[in-house]
Amino acid sequence: MATMENRTYDEIAIGEAAEVVREVTRADIELFAATSGDVNPAHLDDAYAGATRFKGVIMHGMWSGAIISRLLGVDLPGPGTIYISQSLAFKRPVTIGDRITFKATVKEKRDDKKIVVLDCTGTNQDGKVVVEGEAVVMAPTEKIVVEKPVAAAVSLTPNGGETIAYEPK
Repeated sequence: MATMENRTYDEIAIGEAAEVVREVTRADIELFAATSGDVNPAHLDDAYAGATRFKGVIMHGMWSGAIISRLLGVDLPGPGTIYISQSLAFKRPVTIGDRITFKATVKEKRDDKKIVVLDCTGTNQDGKVVVEGEAVVMAPTEKIVVEKPVAAAVSLTPNGGETIAYEPK
């Protein structure tokens, strides 16, 4: 049984960081489009996207926000975290096959409400920043250790095409 454990406000130190690495797949893009309803052809239509300045399909920008949310809710601070706000600046497009390292680094703590401010970045396999911003969370004050839930496996059939299997990461 895999477990997950939070970092309480008192345990968190300025400069502490956590990261997660994700490689973008067509299934990631299709699943994000299905769950968000964002069917912009820049994300889903190879012919359309190929004629844009990006020369191909790109990942939804807010996918980065979702992965940062995962980083904060699972790793730092982890279970019990209350997400208050997030700013994001999209610096470069993310394409299928890109390997993005998302990192959240504690830059400030506010004792009055147990607030933690984190710098957040996403850097591609070439060391180039694709997204950056700042997250503000209310950190948990009590230790939590829980069994780590497993996300559902999903099969997608985009536009009646070939089925894509999506395994949780």
